[in-house]
Amino acid sequence: MRTLVGTAALTTAAVGRSTIPSAGALKPWGASERDEWRTSRKVVRSYREEVLTKLEPLAEWWEVEKYGALSQDPERFPLYSVRSRRWEASRPSVLITGGVHGYETSGVQGALLFLQSAAAAYSESFNLLVVPCVSPWGYETIQRWNAQAVDPNRSFNPRGEVVAGRSFNPEAATEESAALLSHLEALGGRDGRFLCHIDLHETTDTDESEFRPAKAARDGVAFEPGTIPDGFYLVADVTNPRLDWHAAIIDAVRRVTHIAPADPDGTIIGEPVLQEGVIGIPSPRSLGLCAGATRPPYATTTEVYPDSPKADADICNRAQVAAITSALDFLLAERRAGGGAGGAAAKAEL
Repeated sequence: MRTLVGTAALTTAAVGRSTIPSAGALKPWGASERDEWRTSRKVVRSYREEVLTKLEPLAEWWEVEKYGALSQDPERFPLYSVRSRRWEASRPSVLITGGVHGYETSGVQGALLFLQSAAAAYSESFNLLVVPCVSPWGYETIQRWNAQAVDPNRSFNPRGEVVAGRSFNPEAATEESAALLSHLEALGGRDGRFLCHIDLHETTDTDESEFRPAKAARDGVAFEPGTIPDGFYLVADVTNPRLDWHAAIIDAVRRVTHIAPADPDGTIIGEPVLQEGVIGIPSPRSLGLCAGATRPPYATTTEVYPDSPKADADICNRAQVAAITSALDFLLAERRAGGGAGGAAAKAEL
């Protein structure tokens, strides 16, 4: 673990590289604070150059579809998915999402690298649907939230249960989540349609230095410092943990990057460790997470640690690809062994 901030409650307005309105005021943000926060964000990279241009050559082999756009700038922020051109009801279906938190670079670039380098090997075994960048504004500005200061990865079920003091709580619906959910429905529904959903994420040092303090300021509560896991880990649903599947992913990823150890209290980010490199949380759907957007038998969220001195962008992207491919390899082995990984519900046609 890495402790990045002292134990005193944060009261200064400047944290990390950004300005946080009303930090330490213990009063939830209103419209003016959200506007102040949004207008202080800076564009630091190009969604078009780093993401959209990489989708163009994929159209020769895959169905590249625009499924929406962000209303703040529809031409700048179109939303795209990539799926198997020959979608067959006899095959199990897999959903891979990246960039739900736009600032988590390897979630986006790892999804693209999978499409460029590995997806074709699985195209005869699975129907693949890949959404590489759910939150393009966050990608350009390197932000966890969307432009409305809402966390897209808490917005997939705004009617979910809110538990006071819990770090995982649902938030208001966003354009990003609504567009993806509508896309899944338009393709034939989401519940029971997928065998597997892998949601690609990172845990970064700026979670502690910037985004957690910003969340505390936004919500009008005192900031309580925490720690950042030193390595890769997975987030499992405690109601359906699939520990053998998660262990196979961890074993593959450790060949690319190191696995996060538990903190002294046996947790990672305050959540219980189920086995090496795997934490358990309540049902992702109840929390509004993207990983709960469908109800597949197999679902996980990856968490790469890009700020380690032992990691770089290439390692992080390859770790995401290793997580995807090992997850799919396990399912193929289960299917060959008659373990039911290609069950009837997962074979439903989009």
